[in-house]
This record gives sequence, structure tokens and C-alpha cells, in this order.
Amino acid sequence: MERLFIPILLGTAREGRQSEKAAKYVLTEARSYGKFETELTDVRDFITLGKTAAAFSGDKSNEWSAIMKRADGLIVVAPEYNHGYPGELKLMMDELYEEYNRKPIGICGTSTGRLGGARMVEALRMSVIELQMAPIRTAVYFSNIQDLFDQNGNIKDGETYSKRLKTFFDELIWYAHALKVAREQK
Repeated sequence: MERLFIPILLGTAREGRQSEKAAKYVLTEARSYGKFETELTDVRDFITLGKTAAAFSGDKSNEWSAIMKRADGLIVVAPEYNHGYPGELKLMMDELYEEYNRKPIGICGTSTGRLGGARMVEALRMSVIELQMAPIRTAVYFSNIQDLFDQNGNIKDGETYSKRLKTFFDELIWYAHALKVAREQK
């Protein structure tokens, strides 16, 4: 069977975003895990305006479509803003439809509080179901993110988070394999 491709989407464009540290850590751990190909995709590289009328240029829309056509699943790393997910992530997800269908999605939440973006994860799960994605049960919550990483972006509790991500990746690739086989049989 060919190697799975599961990109990581950093779902916030805010200045000073702490989620970028978590996304880079997830990328490093995914590459270390070694059972799928991945790359980091950043909403900043795709969203051109904060308005829905012209959020994407044609070239950027085509680029995001090509990434998701190739993808066997998706990992999203995003912060919780006011009990929800960032607007730019919503714009990014709403840009496509068929490219997401019948693919698993794993979500990593971040927050400055103890819940680690739990409400964002739940809100995003409900939204991606409408895109015919299969959100996995396991999520990774990066709580108190402002204290979790040092000033160089290194995680302070790598042993705990490495174990959490292994469980997360195990579940995600199980679904990615199963759904890929099912998509290819139709």
C-alpha cells in the first residue's frame, strides 16, 4: 500500500500566535512517528483578506485543493477563541468540499487556560462532519500554552505530549487506512 499523506493545518493567522509552537511540535513528532508523510500548511499562506467575498485567490484555492485531493486525512492545530475556532480556519475549511469527503481529521487544541482548546475541538468536530469528514475521538490539548514551550519553541513536557501524540497518530492512521480502502472501492 502506498504511504499515507496527512498534512497539518495551522489554523490561526493572529500575530503572536502561540499555536505555531504546538503545530511545529506536532510536525516534528509526526515525522518521528514515521508512518505517514506530512507537511505544515499555514492559513496565513492562503487567506488574503479577512472577508468571505475574496478570502482566497484562484491560485491559492487550487493549491489548497491539490493538497487535500492528495491527502488521506488532516490534522488541525488551532487555538480556542471565545469558545470557538478562528474565523480564518472556517474560511479555509469552507473553501472546499469534495476534497475532504470520507477522510479522517484529528484536532489539536491550544489555549492559555487549562482546557487546552476543548470547546474549539468540539465546535470544529461538528462543523467538519458537514464536510463529510470523520473526526477521530482522540484529540490533543495543549493547555497553558504560554508556559508549555520555552522561548525557543521547545516543549517543556515532551514525554507526556509525545505519548499523547502517539495515541493520536495511531488512531488517525487506522482511520486513514480504512477510509482510503473504502474510497478506492467505490
